[in-house]
Amino acid sequence: MPSDRRPVPVPREAAAALVDALPSSPDQPEQTRQQASVVGAAEAAVSGTDSQRSAQAALPGVLSDVPVAVLVIDQTDGTVTYANTAAIELAGNVRLPVAIDAWGASAGLTDLSGAPLAKSTGPLSDVAAGRLVAGEAVRLSPRDSSNAQRAADAGDDADRVLWVSGFPLSRDDSEQRLSLVVFLELDGRDDTDPETQLQALRERAVVATDIAFTITDPRQEDDPLVWVNPSFTRISGYGYEESVGRNCRFLQGPATEQKAIDDLRQALRDEQPVTTTLLNYRKDGTAFWNQVSITPVFDGEGTLVSFVGVQTDVTERVRVEDDRQAAFAAEQAARRDAEEAHASADAARVEAEQAQSRLALMAEATSTLSATLDMDDLLDRLASLCVPLLADWVFLTLVDEHGSVSGTSAAHRRGMTEELRRFAALRIADLPDAAPIRRVLRSSEPVLVPEITDEILLAAAPDPALRAVMAELGTSSQLTVPLVARRRTLGALTLVAESQDRRFGADDVDLARDLSRRAAMAMDNVRLYQQEHSVAETLQRSLLPQLPEIPGVTAAAHYLSASSSADVGGDFYDLLHLPNGSVGLAVGDVVGHDVAAAAAMGHLRGLLRACAWDADDGDPGEILGRVDRLVQGLHVAPMATMIYGRVERPGADGEPWRLLLANAGHPPLLLRHVDGTVEMLDGITGMLIGVDVTHRRQSRAVEIPPGATLVAYTDGLIERPGQDMDQGIAALVQRLGDAPVDDDPAALCLHAVGADPDRRDDVAVLALRFG
Repeated sequence: MPSDRRPVPVPREAAAALVDALPSSPDQPEQTRQQASVVGAAEAAVSGTDSQRSAQAALPGVLSDVPVAVLVIDQTDGTVTYANTAAIELAGNVRLPVAIDAWGASAGLTDLSGAPLAKSTGPLSDVAAGRLVAGEAVRLSPRDSSNAQRAADAGDDADRVLWVSGFPLSRDDSEQRLSLVVFLELDGRDDTDPETQLQALRERAVVATDIAFTITDPRQEDDPLVWVNPSFTRISGYGYEESVGRNCRFLQGPATEQKAIDDLRQALRDEQPVTTTLLNYRKDGTAFWNQVSITPVFDGEGTLVSFVGVQTDVTERVRVEDDRQAAFAAEQAARRDAEEAHASADAARVEAEQAQSRLALMAEATSTLSATLDMDDLLDRLASLCVPLLADWVFLTLVDEHGSVSGTSAAHRRGMTEELRRFAALRIADLPDAAPIRRVLRSSEPVLVPEITDEILLAAAPDPALRAVMAELGTSSQLTVPLVARRRTLGALTLVAESQDRRFGADDVDLARDLSRRAAMAMDNVRLYQQEHSVAETLQRSLLPQLPEIPGVTAAAHYLSASSSADVGGDFYDLLHLPNGSVGLAVGDVVGHDVAAAAAMGHLRGLLRACAWDADDGDPGEILGRVDRLVQGLHVAPMATMIYGRVERPGADGEPWRLLLANAGHPPLLLRHVDGTVEMLDGITGMLIGVDVTHRRQSRAVEIPPGATLVAYTDGLIERPGQDMDQGIAALVQRLGDAPVDDDPAALCLHAVGADPDRRDDVAVLALRFG
C-alpha cells in the first residue's frame, strides 16, 4: 500500500472526507462526545497568532490531553516541534525539535510489510511537506525502535496498526508553516469489513467538543455550513438539520454591530484568519455574545477549501468588560469633575470611594469569617481575604490565655509553602522584643514599618537563617495588628509587602485594624463554641450510664444526638441490677434536644434510679407515678415520656423471665424472639410525665423466653416527616426482623438505627438479651 500511494489532493473530496469523519449529531457514543476535536482544536489554537512561536505556545494547552497521539510539524525544516502526551507514549520522550523521520524511527513506525517508512514515500514526510494525507495504515513495532532501550523494554509486545492522517494548518505563504499529524490505533484482529472499519475510525478520529465547532464550504454559493458539532446546537439552540446548508448570518439580529459584520466579511473575502465578538441570537430569541474565530483551510496547492470556525459564548465576560468600562468611564468623568471643583470636594470624593471599598471588604469579611466554626478553615478564609488584596503575604500568630504562641498560619500570593513553613518555625523560635509581633502582643497596638531597612531587619530577626528565608519570601514593608476580642489578645496579624511597589501607610493601619477586630471576634466565637462543645461532651458522658454487667443478661445501647451545637440531648436509657436480683430497665425522652434538655434528663434519670432502687419489688406503674410527683413538685423537667420495667429471673433453667412493664406515653417495646421474629409489646399505655400528678399507670406482665432480646428506644427512631408513628414502628420491626438471627444486642442496636439515621431528633436504643 505505501509503495503506490500518492499524496491526496485537498479539494472537494478531502474536505468531504474531513466532514464525514466528524460526528453529525449528539447521538454519537458517550466516548465520542466527550473527546476534543483534534483538528478543530489545533486550528483554533493556531488562528490569530502572529508567529510560529506564539502558535506553538497555544497548542499544548489545547492538544495535551486529547485521547489520540498528535504531532505538530514545522514544514520549513521538516521537524517535530510539539508532541502531546499520547504521542510521547508512542516514541518516548524524544528531545524536540527532531526530524520527522528520526521521530518515526524512535517510535518504531514501518509500513504494513515491516519496511521502515521511506522519506520519499512516508505519510509523515508528506505531511511535513505541507501535503494532506487523508489516511494511511502504518505499523507500530516498538521492538524495531532506533532507541535501544525502548526496543529492549518492548519485549514480546505485539505490533499495532495505526491510522495516520495529516493536515496543513497554514497556507504556503504564511509565516507559520505548520502541519498537524494524528495517529489512531486500529485493531488488527477486527474481522469487520474495511468500510465498517473506516467508518468506526472516522467516528473516533474527530469528536465533539465543549466549544462550538463549525465548517463552511466557500466553494458553494453563500458559503453555507456543512457541519456543526453538538456544542453549536447547545449554544445556539439550532439543531444540526436546521443549521447545515445555511450561512451563519442566521444567528445575527437587529442589535448585531454592523462594523463587526463588515470586518468579518472582509477577512473572509481576503481569506485571512479573523477573531471577533458578535451579538448573536439563539433560536428562542435570547441574545448572547459570541466570540468567533474563523480560519481558512487551504489544500496543498493553495486553494481555499473550507473555513473552520470556533465559537464560544462569552456573554458573561462581555458583561464584566462592559461593567468595567462603564466603571472606568464613570471614574474618568468623576475625576474630570473633581479637577474642576475645589480641592476639598476632590478629597471628599476620594474619601467616599475609600470608605465604600472598606465597607465592602468588611461586609465580605464578616460574612466569610462568621460562616465557619472550624479554626483552620477560618484562618484559611482570613488569609484569602488578605492575599493578594491587602498584602503579598500574611502571617498569623495565635497565642493562648498565657500569651504563649499556640499556633501559626501563613499564605503567600506565589504559594511558597515550604518557605512559609521554615519562616514560621524560625520566627517563633527567634522572637526578640524588637520583633513587631512581640511588640504587638505586648501592647495590643499596631506596629507599622513602611520600609524595612537592614538595621531594622537585624534587630527584629537576629538569626541569619530567618533573614535568609525572609529575603526569599520578599520583605520590604510590614504592618502588624493585634487580634483582640472581648478584651483578650488572641494573636497578631502581619501583612507583608514584597517590594516598595506596595508600601503600607496610615490608611492601611485603619483598614487592617478593622479587619483584625472582625477576625478576632470570629476566632473567639470559634473558641467559645469549642469550649461549649467540650463541656457538652463531658456532660453527656457523665449523664449516659455505663451499662452494668448482670449475670444472665447481655446488654448494649446506642445514642445519637440531634443537637447541632453539641452532641447532647434529652433522650436517655438506664439499666439497674436491683438489690433483690431483679433487673430494672428504663428509656425516656425529655422534651427538647439541647444542653438544657440533657441537664433535665440527668435529674429525671436520678429520680427514677432512686425510686426504683428504694422500691425493691415495687410495681413499675407506682414507681412511674412517684417519679411524676417528684418531677412536678421539684420542677425538674417540663414533660417527658418514659417506660420502666422490672425483669424477674426464672425459677429454673429453661423457664421464661418475667417482665413487669409500665408506660408513660412512650413508644412500645419490641421483643425479638430466638427465631428472629419481632413482637410489639403494645397495649401498655399511660400519660406523660409532668401532665397530671394524680394519674395512675397500670403495669402488665410479659414472659420473655430464654435467648429473646428486648429492644427499647425513643421516638427519634420512628418519627419521620410526612409519616405517622405506626409506619415508623413497622419500619423498625422490619429492620430488626431482617437482621441475622445470631446477631448480638450491639449489632441489633445498629440495625435498629439503620445506615442513614434521621438526625432531626435524639435517638436512644437499649437492647437486652436474657439467657
